Amino acid sequence: MGAGKSRLGPEIAQRLGRPFVDVDREIEDRHGAIADLFRERGEPAFREIEVEVVGDVCARREPVVVAVGGGAVETRGLLDRTDTFVVHLDVDVGTAWDRVRGSERPLAQDEAEFRRRYERRRPLYAEAAHAVARDADDVVLAAAGIDVGVGALELLASAVPAGDVSLVTDPHVAGIHGATAQLALGERLQSTHELPPGEAAKAPDVAERLWRDLRLDRRGTLVALGGGSVTDVAGFVAATYLRGIAWVAVPTTLVGQVDAAIGGKTALDLPEGKNLVGAFHWPAATVIDPALLQTLPERERREGMAEVVKTGLLAGEPLWELPDVDLVRRCAAFKAAVSLRDPFDRGERAMLNLGHTFAHALEAAGGYEQVTHGSAVALGLLAALRLSGRPTDVVERTLGPTPVRVDRERAWAALQRDKKRGLVLLADDGPRVDVRLPEAEVRAALDTLIAD
Repeated sequence: MGAGKSRLGPEIAQRLGRPFVDVDREIEDRHGAIADLFRERGEPAFREIEVEVVGDVCARREPVVVAVGGGAVETRGLLDRTDTFVVHLDVDVGTAWDRVRGSERPLAQDEAEFRRRYERRRPLYAEAAHAVARDADDVVLAAAGIDVGVGALELLASAVPAGDVSLVTDPHVAGIHGATAQLALGERLQSTHELPPGEAAKAPDVAERLWRDLRLDRRGTLVALGGGSVTDVAGFVAATYLRGIAWVAVPTTLVGQVDAAIGGKTALDLPEGKNLVGAFHWPAATVIDPALLQTLPERERREGMAEVVKTGLLAGEPLWELPDVDLVRRCAAFKAAVSLRDPFDRGERAMLNLGHTFAHALEAAGGYEQVTHGSAVALGLLAALRLSGRPTDVVERTLGPTPVRVDRERAWAALQRDKKRGLVLLADDGPRVDVRLPEAEVRAALDTLIAD
């Protein structure tokens, strides 16, 4: 009681794109006021009604967010269902009491009894819950299987499904974090595989080499430790090896932690364009340790900040101003929510491509070597904001993009191939996807990003 379930539930449901049901309200709609039920029929009768209502709600075919009364854990087996994901919305007893004191709640009339029930229920919450949360972001992250926390890398094994493990990384990351990951995985680690650094990892021949080197069976798990390129190729290999095995993303870069490793999209590059081959394969877990960002050189941090600014523009909040742990957590939760609402990128998830139509064109025109992803996204955001008729000062001040030297015709050809779904632009009330503009206007915007 007093944890905030009824207050946060509608927000969580909206962010996940699901209906919301408050069990207590559902009970009152069917049987009258809960206070009257307790007074006239007693708590045992109320618990029987609660079992009936929770069973009806959980039997629905569509996914739903449900706020269940705190006492539900005292009805053994009520929350022990294979088709539910249980989150304990944690709150200290003093705060909970302050929120419910003076109310008509039958079990909140006596503070001493309230505190006794709280202590009795705490171990039951720990037993029933798959995750613990304090706010809506925590719930969204838990629903997406994302663990954000300083020191998470050292606890990696607890996030990896049972069975043998193969670790995929690149030489640079292996030299910094590889030993910690290997120590965390322990005897379960069957093999380690190194990919070329950067975008070169996302070539089809690299994926083929990894397919042929793996010795995992269908119960094995691929762990991807590295930046966005590592998680992209490892996730794609996991999606296709033995027709699909589990994988765990462990992003070590800012761009990976706020964007690339979240949402289950995996991809390889072709000479004709970026991310033209891929699969949707949601990780069994995504383990994000913001402490790993301390080892990033400044240029790598700038790469990731382009995705942070993009996310902040979409969310309508200056997320780029937050300290690292909060910045990563908020950005990851935003992308996770969008991806859960549209897991196969058939609708609103396209908003995450803000600036990326131009960015991918610049990268392709530079052969994926001349122009880094972060600098391309920064330029792409400039173009998108200009076409949206919106100020560009945040991008210029935070990212400082400068035009790049690439072949204009090659960039335009790549853009035409990539923009088949239209552009993503920003309006006063949020993003607009699949926006169609005259080719001359789009070409002019692209040309401003290319140096003479």
